[in-house]
Amino acid sequence: MKIVLKLYATLRDYLPAEAAKTSALTLDVAAGSTVQQVVERCALPQSLCHLVLIDGNFVPPPARASRALQEGETLAIWPPVAGG
Repeated sequence: MKIVLKLYATLRDYLPAEAAKTSALTLDVAAGSTVQQVVERCALPQSLCHLVLIDGNFVPPPARASRALQEGETLAIWPPVAGG
């Protein structure tokens, strides 16, 4: 099944060059794949996966290992951000 993975800020460095401009990549994942499995597949550091949304809905850290993705969903991940 296909999902869209969007990575923001410093996490964009984990995207292939062709996806860096849009911060998005279409991934083909196995049915029933969880958020955690996608994070691991993309070798994203857990400590940088701060804000995780699926189609704009927050996925808290305890739910990431069990929340299965569905065909066509968009998984968006932001690192911790500080500013001032």
